[in-house]
Amino acid sequence: MKSQTHNWFGRSARNWRFTRSGARGADLQDLYGVNTPTIVKAGRLQNGYFQGGTANELMTTLGSTPDGLLVSAETVHDFQLLPGDAITLRLQNGKTKQYVDVPFHYVGVAKEFPTAPHDSFLLANASYIAKMTGSDTVGVFLVDTGGNNITTVADTIRKHIGTTATVTDLASSRTLVGSSLTAVDLHGLTQVELGFALALAAAATGLTLWLGLAERRRTFAIATALGANRSQLGAFVWAEAGAITIAGLVTGTATAWALSTMLVKVLHGVFDPAPEALAVPWPYLGTILAITIGATAIAAIATIRSARAPHLELLRAL
Repeated sequence: MKSQTHNWFGRSARNWRFTRSGARGADLQDLYGVNTPTIVKAGRLQNGYFQGGTANELMTTLGSTPDGLLVSAETVHDFQLLPGDAITLRLQNGKTKQYVDVPFHYVGVAKEFPTAPHDSFLLANASYIAKMTGSDTVGVFLVDTGGNNITTVADTIRKHIGTTATVTDLASSRTLVGSSLTAVDLHGLTQVELGFALALAAAATGLTLWLGLAERRRTFAIATALGANRSQLGAFVWAEAGAITIAGLVTGTATAWALSTMLVKVLHGVFDPAPEALAVPWPYLGTILAITIGATAIAAIATIRSARAPHLELLRAL
């Protein structure tokens, strides 16, 4: 288990305002203090979480501006913020428990952030917030289990902290979301579809190639009668098998990439946030490639063995 909790903490910000236009709001928004050198990797932040630059670029900008602040796109639109605008947030002092005005400057837009509500959060430097409020207390802990034993780790944390904090694990959240009438779990359906694709790959390569070569047994018989040896027949079969396999792989890869890209663009509004790039299942693709090559090799070997039979028997059979 690897804890990522040192990278950010949440606070509540009230009565924020910015000085360029004098606008003021009484909204309660979540303020997250982050350690900019490590938050991108530790939080697995995607470029789609930000606007106007990549995750690393925005975090570098924020880190170079001690009082910098990343705000939501909705806030920027509503108040027509420009880079460098001064924003004042009322934060609670860690010692006196009184709200104090803390100055910030707008430096960029954040559209998403782990555990943050949509369009209702702010990102700032953790060190600056701790300095201005007199407290470095962490409010939100995110624990990375590497995708293993999620429920067990969550139960262990609950036993240690008791009722002093709320522990929510991904497994429970997924179950809650999956119980919705609008939620569809495609995991099982995807496994069936991928399994069928493996069988189809074997059939479309090995079986189809073997049937095609078997139809030309007479050609092999004639070539043998004219003096072609086993090496020459094998070279003919392997050359055809290789050409067909390579052409099929190239065509299939191009078609799959085009269809996947089109599907992601069509469903762009469904993803929140939209993916930066296509996710490539390399282990699965490697399995398909191995099955394809294996089926092709088996078909070619079977064809060569069939062609090695005495040519008179082949001619009589036809």
